[in-house]
Amino acid sequence: MRAHWMAHELGLDYEPKLIGSRTGETQTDAFRALNPKGKIPVLEDDKFVLTESVAIVTYLGDTYGKDSGLIPVSNTVERARYNEWCAFIQMELDAHTLYVLRKHRDLAVQYGEAPAAVTTAIEGFRTQVQVADDALKETNYLVGDRFTAADIIMTTTLKWAIAYEVALTPRLIEYTDFHAARPAYLTAGRLTFSISSGA
Repeated sequence: MRAHWMAHELGLDYEPKLIGSRTGETQTDAFRALNPKGKIPVLEDDKFVLTESVAIVTYLGDTYGKDSGLIPVSNTVERARYNEWCAFIQMELDAHTLYVLRKHRDLAVQYGEAPAAVTTAIEGFRTQVQVADDALKETNYLVGDRFTAADIIMTTTLKWAIAYEVALTPRLIEYTDFHAARPAYLTAGRLTFSISSGA
């Protein structure tokens, strides 16, 4: 969703190829030639292949949206703050907490049930996300006074938390709803839903 949202924010003409992470397609020789990690998303830009959603979003902005403001200019305080938020979201809100829920609830058959890990992950998410709640008390933007790709990364993460029924503060729900009303988000959402549902 992140990569698609960014592509629509930039008005890029691209060919989406959505595949499910558990369909077996990511384990084929053809896919692993693109990404040996066997994971999605994968960006193919001519002969350049890039993986990891934050890396893809940042590359798209740097390459095709230099004047868009979606990615702060390199070697600025704003770019450093953007990098900080992306690293925080990826590690503290995604990998260390929400992905633990995915592994030990949604994919318990593969990774095993771990109720204590799930409980700890939820508590950890709530503790860490308070940093975002505090930062967004008087603004709708993580970096400066405008929408950037950091808000794409945060909004998609908070949407994931909502889908997992992890309680968010009213301010974080308001922030999420504000950005999820953007036309590019809605377009990307319709695309990913229609393809993933077979519509």
